[in-house]
Amino acid sequence: MAFHEIRFPASLSFGSMGGPERRTEIVTLANGYEERNSPWAHSRRRYDAGMGLRSLDDVGLLIAFFEARQGQLNGFRWKDWADFKSGPSSDAVSATDQLIGEGDEAQDVFQLVKRYVSGQQSYSRPIAKPVEGSVRVAVGGDVKQDGIDYTVDISTGLVTFAHPPDVGAEVRAGFEFDVPVRFDTDRIQTSVASFKAGDVPSVPVLEIRV
Repeated sequence: MAFHEIRFPASLSFGSMGGPERRTEIVTLANGYEERNSPWAHSRRRYDAGMGLRSLDDVGLLIAFFEARQGQLNGFRWKDWADFKSGPSSDAVSATDQLIGEGDEAQDVFQLVKRYVSGQQSYSRPIAKPVEGSVRVAVGGDVKQDGIDYTVDISTGLVTFAHPPDVGAEVRAGFEFDVPVRFDTDRIQTSVASFKAGDVPSVPVLEIRV
């Protein structure tokens, strides 16, 4: 499957419904206790793009995007308005938002990640689709220069340093990011009459592994 490095129109994803999904396998034992396991290391997000449609022009924009992706065939970028920054959505991106590694004078490539913390538990989510021009990086508290000290591959989320960070130096990054997705249907059904009556089409969108 191919991936198109293009973002679904942000004006249409705004107002859409969706969020993370987990898969948990539960076995109830004879004594009433449960055994719970998950085959997924990472969550997967689902959205409904139809919720963001507000006019017939929006429908036309959706259909054009859908046809250019050939339905489910090709992936694309999606802006999750509820979760698109390395820090709080209301704050500006900072180079110290997320810890992505620690220097050892040997490793020069680091994956962007976002860490979700609640109580004593946390989850580190790999970020593969950072927004171009949004990534800020700091090593040991010193903000580095993009294109001189490091480069970012916006198709993988890999940060490559010109020189490996010093031993023990915290490597941190801030960024905006998109979710890699595809349409979860090969058919879009809508009509002018139903849309004017307030009945918007369902357009399921599913996160993909890249």
